[in-house]
Amino acid sequence: MRHRFHTADVFTDRPFGGNQLAVFPDSEGLGSARMQNVARELNLSETVFVLPPREAAHTFRLRIFTPQIEVPFAGHPTVGAALVLASVGAIALTGDETRIVFEEGVGPVEVTIRSRGGQPKDAQFTTAILPEFGPPPPPPDALAGMLSLEIEDLLLETRPPMAVSCGLPFLFVPLRDLDAAWRAQLRLQDWSELLADFWAPHVHVFVHDAELDGCDLHARMFAPGAGVPEDPATGSAAAALAGLLAARSPETDGTLRWVVEQGLEIDRPSVIEIEADKADGEIVAVRVAGGAVMMSEGWMEIPAADEI
Repeated sequence: MRHRFHTADVFTDRPFGGNQLAVFPDSEGLGSARMQNVARELNLSETVFVLPPREAAHTFRLRIFTPQIEVPFAGHPTVGAALVLASVGAIALTGDETRIVFEEGVGPVEVTIRSRGGQPKDAQFTTAILPEFGPPPPPPDALAGMLSLEIEDLLLETRPPMAVSCGLPFLFVPLRDLDAAWRAQLRLQDWSELLADFWAPHVHVFVHDAELDGCDLHARMFAPGAGVPEDPATGSAAAALAGLLAARSPETDGTLRWVVEQGLEIDRPSVIEIEADKADGEIVAVRVAGGAVMMSEGWMEIPAADEI
């Protein structure tokens, strides 16, 4: 059966930046195995399959696959699917802001599509799950070695490594400077021994500095267990990072905002806007926003399960 798909570059405002995404707007008739086959064939960080919602009040149901696994939630597929579906007319714009709800593995995800001149400009989602903090990670010296760095490259005094999730868990390793971030290289054997079975197997390094104008943080993310050696832009990690930063902030009330750059080391510059609301010292909401650029449209012949 032929299935139409679109590709977009997400968390960018220009072609060939951001994180590539494939969106299949009508995925009815495809089973899990075929979806995984397609994601592996395209070999992008993620491919999203759009299905009718299970609840009439929701807009669509999304299933999200990396080349190796299905994930219950991911940021750039959420933002990208909203903007692709709005661009092709599958989601009708209702003004400068269009509010929709995607059903994902973590539950309903609220998304606001922001438009300008009748065209979708960017999208912001609110996480379905507030930040969860995981078990203690392996020792810092082991993490430094896994990243091909020295222990001095890690920022340990006030910001030790920590595992956090807003639906997908990441191990956050703060680094001392941009030079350390550029030098980081994941040693797969060390990762396999240290993190393959850890609560948060995906590794996110970040620096409280940036190279692009308007950005506050520089980040990289490695997810070999999901078939993603390095991700150009990771919205689910950015959401968890907002939770981590908000939890460590002395502010007790209000909205905290940061802008994260990612993907520079692999020539896919990306910009992710994150924010967290706090009330009486507690995190009460986390949001992630970014743009996307439509890149291509095509058809894929996908055999039925009994045709191979």
